[in-house]
Formats: sequence, C-alpha cells, structure tokens
Amino acid sequence: MTRKVLIIVENSPVPADPRVWAEALALRRAGYQVSVICPGDSRRKLKWRETIEGVHIYRHWAPREGLGRFSYLVEYLAALPLEFALAVWVYLRRGFQVIQGCNPPDTIFLVAAPFKLLGVKYIFDHHDASPELYWAKYERRDFAYRIQVWLERLTYWFSDVVIATNESYRQLAIERGSRKPEQVFVVRNGPNLDRVKRLPLNPQWRKGKRFLVGYVGVMAEQDGLDLLVQTAAHFKRTGRLDTHFACVGAGPSLESLRERVRALGLADMVTFTGRLPDREMLEILSTADVCVNPDKPCEMNNISTMIKIMEYMALAKPIVQFESREGRVSAGESSLYADPRAGIQDFAEKIQWLLDHPKEREEMGALGRRRVDEKLAWKYSIPHLLAAYDRAFQRRGSKIAPPEAGAGETKTAADLEPVARESGTVEPSRAAAGRASSSC
Repeated sequence: MTRKVLIIVENSPVPADPRVWAEALALRRAGYQVSVICPGDSRRKLKWRETIEGVHIYRHWAPREGLGRFSYLVEYLAALPLEFALAVWVYLRRGFQVIQGCNPPDTIFLVAAPFKLLGVKYIFDHHDASPELYWAKYERRDFAYRIQVWLERLTYWFSDVVIATNESYRQLAIERGSRKPEQVFVVRNGPNLDRVKRLPLNPQWRKGKRFLVGYVGVMAEQDGLDLLVQTAAHFKRTGRLDTHFACVGAGPSLESLRERVRALGLADMVTFTGRLPDREMLEILSTADVCVNPDKPCEMNNISTMIKIMEYMALAKPIVQFESREGRVSAGESSLYADPRAGIQDFAEKIQWLLDHPKEREEMGALGRRRVDEKLAWKYSIPHLLAAYDRAFQRRGSKIAPPEAGAGETKTAADLEPVARESGTVEPSRAAAGRASSSC
C-alpha cells in the first residue's frame, strides 16, 4: 500500500521554503504520495492547487506580512480554519496516514487533532523554538510568551515523532517535551547541491565597488539586519568605502530596513533586493567576497541552525557571524565569530580582516565546501528523514529496533568539528588566530 503523507507549513509558501520542499521531494522520490498545504504569496499570483515534480500543493489565502504581535495573531487565526478545510479536502481526495506539521506556529497540531481519531499519526517538524523566538522578537515573558510555552508543550505531547533540526532542538524535545529519545530524529538543514551551485561572478552586483558582502535570508526582527546596516555605517564612518552590501530576501522588516538605509545615507553601500529567483540569488552570493549572518545574539539564535550558513559553505564562501553554539557546530573553521559583547565593531572588523586577506578567504571557503561535501549536504539528512517516517508508520504497540547510530540522532561537535562545547569555549579559527572571541 502506498504511504501517503500531508505536510502543513504555515509561515512560508512552497516550493519557496527550501527545507520543506527538500523534505517533500525526498519523500516523493522514496515512493510516498506527498501533499503539501501552505500559504499563498500576496506578492505573486500562485495557483491555489498545482502539482510540481509529483508533489501536490494546496495554497490558502494569507494576509500580507506585518509587524507586531497583532499581525501574527491575525495571520495564525486566519490560517487554522483554511488549513483544516484543505486538510479535509486532501483526505477525501487523496488520503494520508501521517501529517507533518512544520512550525512556527505551534498550532498545527490543532488541525491534525480530528484526524488522530482516524488513526493518522502526527510528526512535529521543529523549525523554530517558539518561546525563544517570541523572546527574541519582543524581549518579554508576558501572557503571550506563556501561551507559546503552553502550545509547545501540547505540540510535543500530541506528536508521535519529532523531527529536530539539530542536537540542541533534539535535547529540547527530550528534556522540555518529555519525548523518548527514540521518538526524536535529527534532520539537519543541509543544502541541496543540485540547487545551490556556484555561478560565474557578475560585477554588476558590486555596484562599482571593489568588494561585495552577501546576505540571504528573512528580513525580520530577530535576523539582525539592523546590525548589518549599522556595520555598513561603521564602514562609511571609518572611511572604508570600497565595499557594497547586498541583502537578498523578503520579510516584514524589509521596507523599514530600506528606509533606514536611505535615512543614514547608505544607498550607495547597501542594497536590499527583496526576494529574487534562485539564479539571481546564487549569482549575488557567488560574486560575494564574504557572506554574513548578522543574527542577533540570543538564545533562539544560539540553539538554531541557519540554512543560509550551509548555503554559504556550499558556495565556498568565508563567513562572519556572531558567536553561537550551533553556528560553530555548522561552520567550524569556515567562519570567523564576532564577540557579541563588542557589538557591531568586532563584527565589522572581522569582515574587513577577511576582505584584506584573500588567501585566508580562499582557504576558509574551501574548508566550508569540504564540510558540506563530506558531512552536511542535504543528501546526508535524507536517511534520517526516512527513518523518522518509518517510525511514524509503525503500528501502535509494535516493537521496533532503536534507530542505528546516526538515524535517530546526528552527532554534534565531536562528529562535525572538534569543538569544546561542554565548557562553552572554542579554539580560534586557524585563519584568524588571535582574532576569534570567546563564546557567549
């Protein structure tokens, strides 16, 4: 009998979401029938129903992205009934035995709840730690924060299997979510090397400057783009005018970031392109001399794995980011790590140091690409994803063998890089001896 699954993602359209789309294709190619429910995109006219590479996609209406808690509340409340209606439609038309809910928010289990009565299993694909994400955005532990904690706890309780993006999230599921270790599988955010390919340099993206600094990702409060704008201002203030910053992506903070660039007189140094097709995005990153991750230092970013880091590594680009636990596990010596306590000055100085040291840039980029080729590419995550689904499809009460080493968990620093995680200290990058800071 064909295994049939439904994936629900609320905060990103498909196939634009790289993780969800990679999961859907991996399952389809493994013989699953795959349906996906996701939001539409108000900026692009997408069909409400289409099939791409054998994956059946159903899109619902979604309000335009906004800032503030009220806009998120409207978005989530609008999504739930639409997701449920589409889930009923898919169940009647195609059927499914498993629902995979991709957070945020931690409310998708509510859509799955009625189907549990019909024997449908629920897989929680844990993309973001919602309580930490709320704190990163608003820095308050108010009633809304406590709701996030409560919803996360219910989601864990409701789940038959949990998919975590890294070992830090796996420990959350075990310790905070009281899930058994054999119920939790690590599926890392590895780059798909069929998609992320280096392209020829295009000097037009440098805007007449000697160097280009590249960024790709979401333009939201916790993603630190305001810090990158401050970094460009630091460059200008100190007379470093030979560098352009190109930032690719969309999000609720995009227009305010563009306005800030204009207000600071940085239009000749910073470009926010908005969302671009893959080819143009890859062309910018391929042209960049250094790629950056300015995520604000906080617990959310400390424990999260950013797919952009592995995409930079796949393109053999040296990286500058703030010190973080999972950032270190992913990038190892292909990155320099700024001291969060020093603010943007240390971040800016590390970018400048790399720009002035082409040999070290090349060495670090090669190290990153090798790590992707040998350990971090998406193809290494597929067996873990399929193992999680094998677990979900086991009949209730049946005995199954524990996952083999590496199937239900991903080795962390000891496997990916010799990093002393216990003490919170790390050896400085060989390419930046004496310049890397202690971890936060």
